Amino acid sequence: MRQSNMNETEINSHKTNNYESILSDLCIANLLYNTGHSLQQLERIAKEVSGSETIVFDQGEKASIENMCSEAQNSDILLNNAAGNFVSPTERLSHRAFDTVVDIVLKGTYNFTLCMGKGWIAQKKTGNILNIVTTYAWTGSGYVVPSAAAKAGILAMTRSLAVEWAKYGIRSNAIAPGPFPTEGAWSRLMPGKLREKYDPSLKVPVGRVGEHQELANLAAYLISDFSAYINGEVVTIDGGEW
Repeated sequence: MRQSNMNETEINSHKTNNYESILSDLCIANLLYNTGHSLQQLERIAKEVSGSETIVFDQGEKASIENMCSEAQNSDILLNNAAGNFVSPTERLSHRAFDTVVDIVLKGTYNFTLCMGKGWIAQKKTGNILNIVTTYAWTGSGYVVPSAAAKAGILAMTRSLAVEWAKYGIRSNAIAPGPFPTEGAWSRLMPGKLREKYDPSLKVPVGRVGEHQELANLAAYLISDFSAYINGEVVTIDGGEW
């Protein structure tokens, strides 16, 4: 099962195609802000993957999350890919803006992790959690403080649950991607002329940004049995940028 933000849908479609060769059943979950647009994207992806199912939910409502987990009870993989951000001087952010990012990124992740994890433990099922964090979860970063704080929380949870839940046969790992531009996310983070002036590949030692298939390959590996001895690890894929 994947829970994601609609900004991530373009990358998700690449991941999904890789997962199809690993998973017999795939549930695609999404937090909907613009229901019509995002739902259409999800339904398109679902059609590309045989046996997949799209479920609409609100990660801000406990009842909605529990219903989502109930419908996905046969899943043994959870990919937490929620994202939200404001690129802004921190002193200009309202409490509501800060809360919005933390609610999406950190609360959304731990809500689903607890819901699915408790279900696996109760049913004595093994499970696999893969969280998408960022490289600034280690270092912090100016002008994206709510996101940095939330992703750092996910990083700590990833490593903590790897130790705590290993005895139940539940693994917990994470990926910290560098620049993987998508039309949706990058047009929001760098609108207008700012996008024309900034070339993210100039900061990457290998001289380019990531290709979505490279991220999909890594994610597919970490949720597969080929990585069964990897637990509590955070893999950076950024061309050496961080």
